Amino acid sequence: MKIREDAARIIDASIRAVLPDEAVARALKGFTPPTGRLVLVALGKAAWQMAKAAAGCLGGAVSDGIVITKYGHAGGDIPGLRIREAGHPVPDWNSFDATDEAIRLVEPLGENDLVLLLISGGGSALFEKPLCGPEALADLTGQLLRCGADIVEMNTLRKRVSAVKGGRFAQLCAPARVFAIVLSDIVGDPLDMIASGPAYPDRSTAEQAHAVVEKYGLRLPPEVLPLLDRPLPRRLDHVETRVTGSVRELCAAAAGACRALGYETTVLTASLCCEAREAGSFLASVAQYHADTVKPLAFIAGGETVVHITGTGLGGRNQEVALSAARGIAGLVGAAVFSVGSDGTDGPTDAAGGLVDGTTCGRLAAQGISIDRVLSDNDAYHALARVDGLIKTGPTGTNVNDVSVLLLRPRA
Repeated sequence: MKIREDAARIIDASIRAVLPDEAVARALKGFTPPTGRLVLVALGKAAWQMAKAAAGCLGGAVSDGIVITKYGHAGGDIPGLRIREAGHPVPDWNSFDATDEAIRLVEPLGENDLVLLLISGGGSALFEKPLCGPEALADLTGQLLRCGADIVEMNTLRKRVSAVKGGRFAQLCAPARVFAIVLSDIVGDPLDMIASGPAYPDRSTAEQAHAVVEKYGLRLPPEVLPLLDRPLPRRLDHVETRVTGSVRELCAAAAGACRALGYETTVLTASLCCEAREAGSFLASVAQYHADTVKPLAFIAGGETVVHITGTGLGGRNQEVALSAARGIAGLVGAAVFSVGSDGTDGPTDAAGGLVDGTTCGRLAAQGISIDRVLSDNDAYHALARVDGLIKTGPTGTNVNDVSVLLLRPRA
């Protein structure tokens, strides 16, 4: 089916356009190495790709360094750098060990030295030194992942129970200067929230942290509750930060790919932040309105939706966006909706997202599969697998949020 071939081309072009290589090179333009040591610390799902790009730009100027990324996201050795893989979305012992190693690298540095800090999404789990016990941290993280909190709400809490988040890692680097390059995975690019802001002054408050706890009825372990009131640095004079790469660039790349394929294209938003099911339903309603189109149309929405976990199935937010749209476009010839995470992983799965078309709902029903039941059990992965609806890219090397696309072609 041509519309599925178009979707594959759009996904490929979009992700290639936001790979960190050019973004990191752009941020390092005019960079002057320090008179002392230059230590590189890269963290997040895109850490390996960012570090590789930076090492290529800086040549032999890097004295030492470490890359901390998600399992399966490292592409091999980078000369002069230590490569560590760790747990995501829940930190594990490899997260703690790798973070301790990074701290040991920066603590001896002096005022003539510089830390090149490369930050990408996923760093909140991968880069962690908890102020509470690992079990308490895992419990808090699990509750936050299940309750439907958005990433800002999650990180408002997570930074308060960490020795390296909320600007605290930058404090550990002092008196060395810190030059941070940030690949943004949060709508609006809030620097104190991306990877929980390891090198940026905190803008949130203890009152906001307590409000998140109350809003979602979280049950905090006794050792965690007092940490919410622990002060975080409000000023870091030795840090310079540059944001490079964001969901806006992802949406622009998707739009360009759609136009190149002949679609009249509209970017609806780059700030999508609702429930995944609501996003899918909305895209389906757009499809219904334009069902009688006489020309190919594309509608694009970028951002990061949330999932309220009520079941025990397997899936991710992008898979739920797609599956939720399937009901609304049922029977629409020439309609397709796909949603992908730019990092290539959607939730705790090996899929980047999902794709549905006007036949998906009927094909699932023919197998006795109810979309409503699947969504209530958060089992979009297995349902989409039954109808060839999973999108698998493998780890991409970047992480700038998600993009959801509705494609419509004339029925004739």
